Amino acid sequence: MPSTESSTHPAPGASAQGDTGAVPPTELIRIVSRSSPMALAQVERVRAELARLHPGIRTEVVPVTTSGDRWMGDLAKLGGKGAFTKEVDAALLAGEADLAVHCVKDVPADRPLPAGTVFAAFLKRDDVRDALVHPAGLTLDQLPAGTRIGTSSVRRIAQLSVSHPHLDCVPMRGNANRRLEKLAAGEADALLLALSGLQRIGETERISEVLSVETMCPPIGAGVLALQCREEDTTTIAAVTGLGDSDAWRETTAERMLLHVLQGHCNSPIAGYARAERDGRLSLRARVFTPDGKTVLDAHEWAGPLDPATLGTSVAVALLRQGARELIDTIPH
Repeated sequence: MPSTESSTHPAPGASAQGDTGAVPPTELIRIVSRSSPMALAQVERVRAELARLHPGIRTEVVPVTTSGDRWMGDLAKLGGKGAFTKEVDAALLAGEADLAVHCVKDVPADRPLPAGTVFAAFLKRDDVRDALVHPAGLTLDQLPAGTRIGTSSVRRIAQLSVSHPHLDCVPMRGNANRRLEKLAAGEADALLLALSGLQRIGETERISEVLSVETMCPPIGAGVLALQCREEDTTTIAAVTGLGDSDAWRETTAERMLLHVLQGHCNSPIAGYARAERDGRLSLRARVFTPDGKTVLDAHEWAGPLDPATLGTSVAVALLRQGARELIDTIPH
């Protein structure tokens, strides 16, 4: 596999404390990631932050192409979101790399991480909102009936089906760069993409509107990059733990526990986000939709010193009491 070279930066990880400590006794960290332009841009962020934190460490990038990147059909036929992480996990477990960089929203939460691996850090969270890309700069409310919105996200489709039923969602997968190319080729009239993704690839000038979380509730894990290591590799874990952000750790822990308890699959329209306040309180809002968006289950709870995982469990139980299990189980996958 090809590689490129550089160095290392800060954020809190599994401990959520962000203790930088001394430079660990490792000279090289090999970072495995998906090979898309966005994934590689995310790796460059990690390399830059690690270089600032530990100037003596070199890094090498090990890009892989995942089955999810190659497949343009229904993700469920590949086993869901795990299609974006399987090859990355394999390279990490095989010892071909020391560190994996993931978008948390692409890491399945209905099952544990691969045995022998752990999240060492969650980087400071980027914006969780979605953005509309329309060549003429129209906003969502200005789009005329029949406008083709390129998206394969069941979460987006369910919400648009209710808020803007006059718009037509057309299937579109691929990384953000590829979707922008498809838009230019006329395969859709507009796109809905993650704002953080457009920021990472330097394409924010294409944005015609940033949607509020009330208009388009984000996916679980939106805007968070996770650093995954082999459990026994204490040297690499020590080197990267200082990159972790405590708020991102608390928010992501609550969100992933919610998804774990709900046992949602890749065709389940589930959305939600946690928010850590300056006073230490943590909130979690989550929604479960039917695919047509006509049924919406909603739960929103606050926690003070409550364990984030307990908050995630509590919100999931509130949704299960409303019928989330039956709703999820009736969706083919």
